[in-house]
Amino acid sequence: MTNEKHAKPGPTRRQALMLLGAAGAVGVMSPAILGRDQAFAANAAPSGQLVLAFSQEPTVFNPLMPHIEVDEGVYYAIFDTLFDFDPAGNFFPILAAEVPTVANGGISEDGLTWRIKLKEGVKWHDGTPFTAADVKFSLELTMDPDFRSFRSTGYKFMRNITVVSDTELTWEMSEAFAPMAGILASTYIIPKHAFDGVEDKNTAPFMNAPIGTGAYKWKERMAGDHIELVANPDYHMDGPYLETLIIKYVPDLNVMYTQFKSGDIDVVGLQYISPDHLAEAEGLDGKVIKVAGTGTFESFGLNMMRDQFKDPAVRKALYAALDKGSIIDALYYGVPTPTETYMPQESFYYNPDLPKHEFSIEKAKALLDEAGWVPGADGIREKDGVRLAFTNSTTAGNHLREQTQQFIQQTFLEIGVSMEIKNFPPAVMWGDYWMKSQFDSVIVGLNCLAGADPDSSDYFMSTMSPALGGAGQNTFVYQSEKVDELLAKGAKMFVPEERRKIYQEQQAVMREDLPFLPMFQYAVVKGWKDDVEGPAPNVNNRIDTWNVRDWKRV
Repeated sequence: MTNEKHAKPGPTRRQALMLLGAAGAVGVMSPAILGRDQAFAANAAPSGQLVLAFSQEPTVFNPLMPHIEVDEGVYYAIFDTLFDFDPAGNFFPILAAEVPTVANGGISEDGLTWRIKLKEGVKWHDGTPFTAADVKFSLELTMDPDFRSFRSTGYKFMRNITVVSDTELTWEMSEAFAPMAGILASTYIIPKHAFDGVEDKNTAPFMNAPIGTGAYKWKERMAGDHIELVANPDYHMDGPYLETLIIKYVPDLNVMYTQFKSGDIDVVGLQYISPDHLAEAEGLDGKVIKVAGTGTFESFGLNMMRDQFKDPAVRKALYAALDKGSIIDALYYGVPTPTETYMPQESFYYNPDLPKHEFSIEKAKALLDEAGWVPGADGIREKDGVRLAFTNSTTAGNHLREQTQQFIQQTFLEIGVSMEIKNFPPAVMWGDYWMKSQFDSVIVGLNCLAGADPDSSDYFMSTMSPALGGAGQNTFVYQSEKVDELLAKGAKMFVPEERRKIYQEQQAVMREDLPFLPMFQYAVVKGWKDDVEGPAPNVNNRIDTWNVRDWKRV
C-alpha cells in the first residue's frame, strides 16, 4: 500500500498565460511538455480492463452543451481539446501541432489575431479525417443563438474564423481577451460531419453515440449503471494502454468505497473516498491512497431570484449560523480547508485577506432582528409577507452532504429559519433543476476558473445566467454591476501582477455580497489499485481523467 498524504500541493505561479509586450498584449504559452512529440508515437498494444467509478451519472455527451464535472470524466476519454494544462499550469498541445504564442506567430502582439496549426493525419473514431473545418464548426456552434452552449465567454469576441487549410485556421478577436487560451484549453472539438443535415443540433443523434478523436471510442451505455469505452487504435498521442475502460455509476459513496475495498472498482473517481473512510483506506493492501487538493470549492449556494435571499442581512445571518468548522471537523475529518472564496488557495490570484468566517448564533439573530425579520407564531421569521423558509437540495446518496444538510437545518432553526431538505438523483439534480435555477438553495461543489486562468465570468457575470436567457453557468443568478466591471477589466489585462489586484478585489466584493456561503476548498481522498499507473492530481482541470490516455495496468 502506498500512502501519499498531503493537504495541498505546493503553490505555483501558473499565471503567465500572456505578458505585456512592446506593442501591447503578447501571448506567452509553454511549448510541448511531458515528453510528447508532435509526431505520432508508437503506441503499445492496449490490454486489460479498468473500472473507474463515479458517484454521479454522466448524462450529457455533447461537450459543447451545458454539463457538469462528471460529464467531463467521459469527455477526456472520447474527445480532445486543442491543448490543455498540465498539473503545473503549463500548456501542452493535443490536437494543435503547437501551442500558439507570439514567438511562433500563433498570436499577434496585440492579441487580436490568432493562428492555430493542427496535427496532420488525425482521424475521428469513424475514420473520417479531422480537419480545421471541425475546429471552425466547434467554435462557431458555441456562438449559435439556437444552440444551448456550455459557455459564451470569450467566443463572443471571435470574428472571421477562416479555414486556411486542412491543418490551419485563423480568426480575429474584436478585443484582446486574456482568458481566451484557458477557455480554448477546455473546449472539446466535435466532428462537423456528425451534424450535417441535422436541423436541431441540441437533439442530434450524436448525443447518444458520440464520436471523438480521443484515446477511447464509445461502445455502449447502460443508463443508470455504466458506460463502456474501447481503445482507439488510431490515437494520435501516446496510448491508450487499456483495451476497455468501464465508467461505472455508484451513487452511494459508502457502496462505492465498499466496492473499491473488495476489488470490484479499480479507481475511485468523483466524489472519491469519503473522509470518514480515510483511516481504514490507508491500511488497505494493494491500494494507493492519496489526499490531494483540488480547484473545487464547496458552498451553500443561494438562488438570488428568491425573495428570502434578496436581503443582504439574511445572507450574512445565514453565514453566521453556518457552523462550517464543525462540519469540516466532524463530518469531513478535517481533510478540506476552510475558505472564504471561490479562488483556489494555490492560485496566484487568491485573496488571503478576506474577512474570516465567525460562527455565531447570537450574531445571526441580531442581524435578522436589526433587519426587521420577526419570528411568527411558529417561530419562523418573516418580513413583508415573506417567510424565511426555503428548500435545500444536493445529490441523493452523498451521505456527507446529506449529514451536512441535517446539521445546517438544525442550526438554522435556532435562528428562526426553516430549511426543508429536497434531494434528487444526480441526473435530476444537475440537470435543468440546477442549470435553469429551479432550486431555492443547494450544497454544491464548483470549479469556476478556466484552467489556471483566474477568469470566472462564466459563473458570476450578470449576463451569464441561463434562467435569464444567458449562455453561461451563473446559476446563482448573481447580479453585481461591480463584479461585472471587474471581470470585464481583468479580461483586458495581460500582466499577472496587474490582473491579481482586479481578481482579489472581485473576491472581496463577493465575500461581502455572499451569493453563496463559502464552506471549504476540496482536498479529496483518491484511491486506486497499486497495479494501476497514471492517475495524477491536476488542480487546473475539473476531473481526474484529464490524462486517462496515459492510464495502464502494470
